[in-house]
Amino acid sequence: MTTIAITAASGHLGRLVVEDLLSRGVPAGDLRAVVRSPEKVQDFADRGVQVVQGDYADAEGLAEALRGADKWIFISSSGPNEVRLAGHLTAVAAGKEAGVGHVIYTSIPQAETNPIGFADVHKTTEAALKESGLPYTFLRNNWYWENLTGSLGASVEHGAIIGSVGEGRIAYATRADYAAAAAVVATTEGHESKVYELTGDRAYSYAEIAAEITRQAGKDVAAVNLPQDEYRAALEGFGLPAFLAEGLADADVKISEGALEQTTDTLRTLIGRPTTPVADAIAEGLKN
Repeated sequence: MTTIAITAASGHLGRLVVEDLLSRGVPAGDLRAVVRSPEKVQDFADRGVQVVQGDYADAEGLAEALRGADKWIFISSSGPNEVRLAGHLTAVAAGKEAGVGHVIYTSIPQAETNPIGFADVHKTTEAALKESGLPYTFLRNNWYWENLTGSLGASVEHGAIIGSVGEGRIAYATRADYAAAAAVVATTEGHESKVYELTGDRAYSYAEIAAEITRQAGKDVAAVNLPQDEYRAALEGFGLPAFLAEGLADADVKISEGALEQTTDTLRTLIGRPTTPVADAIAEGLKN
C-alpha cells in the first residue's frame, strides 16, 4: 500500500489530480485528500478516499494530515505573494516533520530565472524543499488554458480577448494535462530529484487564439493589447482583487517579452499523448 496525499485537493487542479489517480486504478483508500474544508470533498469521501483537514497556515495540523504519506502532491496555493510564501514554507516544515517519502510540487516554468512576479514564491519554495532534505520532484507548469477559456463567453459577447501580452506567445496546456503529469509522477518510479519543465506542445499568440475563437464562435473576436495600467484597471473592474490584477498585468508584460514561450516535449512524454491544442481548448471553453 502506497499512500498518496494531495493538498489543496478541493481546488480545480487538486480535484483533477484525485480523479486522474482514481482513473489509473489507484485504490481510493490509498488516496488522502487534504483540504481546509472537508465538506467540499464529501463526494471523494463517499467514494472511499481518505479526507482529512489540513491548512498551509497550520504546521502542526498539516504535519498530522501528512503523516504516513509515501507521496505528497503539493499543489501551490493562491493569494498575495507574501501570504502564499508563508503558507508554502509552513507546509515544507510540516512535510519534513511528517517525514513524507516524496514531495511533488507544482511550480512555474524556469522558476529560478522567470521574471514574472509570481515566480518568486516558487523559487523560494523550491529552495526550501531542497534544503529540507525531502526527496522532491518539481513540476514547473506553464499557464493553464482555463486561465483564458474560463471567460470565453464574455470574450465572445464583447468581441475581444484583452491583455498586455502583445505578440508574446504562451505554451498553454489544460489543467487535466498537468494533473495527468502529477498522477504519473506519483505512481511511477525514477522521478526523485527531477525538475520537469511542463508546457504545451506549441506556444500560441493571442492573435492566433482570437482567430480560433472567431472560427468556432462564428463571430469576430479580436486580440486587444492594452497598456499595463489599463489592463490592471480593467481586471479590477471585473472584480479581481488589486494584488491579483497587478500580478496578472505584470505577468502579461513579461509574457510579451517571452517569459512563457519556451516549449518542451516533457509533458507529452510523461502523459503519453499530445497536450491539448488550441482548437480543443476553445471548443471546451465555449461549452461553458
